[in-house]
Amino acid sequence: MGRPQQLDVDDLLDHARALWVADGMAAVTIRALSARSGVSNGSIYHHFDSRNHLLAEVWAKEAAAFRTYQREQIRLARESGTPADAVVAAALVTGGYADVDASAVRVLLASRPDVLNDDALPAPVKKQLREHRADAAALIGDLAEEVWGVRTPDALTLMRNCVVDIPARIFMAAGRPNDPLARYAIEHAVRGVLAAGPPTT
Repeated sequence: MGRPQQLDVDDLLDHARALWVADGMAAVTIRALSARSGVSNGSIYHHFDSRNHLLAEVWAKEAAAFRTYQREQIRLARESGTPADAVVAAALVTGGYADVDASAVRVLLASRPDVLNDDALPAPVKKQLREHRADAAALIGDLAEEVWGVRTPDALTLMRNCVVDIPARIFMAAGRPNDPLARYAIEHAVRGVLAAGPPTT
């Protein structure tokens, strides 16, 4: 039996991302990746244990780059504005990142780490996904405490609505990355929630 082809894993992940962006997550299969990259199925399976392993690595790579960008935008907003401004910056990051890498945003909005995770994933990949969830949860908690002074379940849920749910829904409904009217709607929706705060009863 011949040895597996030498792989450039980052190159394979880029090919997989291109398939995902062009035709959706369902289009990312080992067979399609082989056809696109010219790397044999066997060589791809030598690195990726399964299709889900491949999808999880694509998503984790994009999420890591997004988090770096997000942290920088929040840092800049904290330095020049109020805690509410930092939350608005976090909410608008998805649109802003679309100007940096629109393909990455399409991948990130298409799925979540809990959907991609399963017990069969290699331990390092599961660790990456856990770290992403922990990082996201820590950010939500920090922002809730900065704005409202609490980390109650209601406060955390509302802050997640501001930073994750409202932006994702409005940007996706707009149909184009970083749509100006979508940004306007997101900022005003988020500022309204921040001003109202979590329920007191």
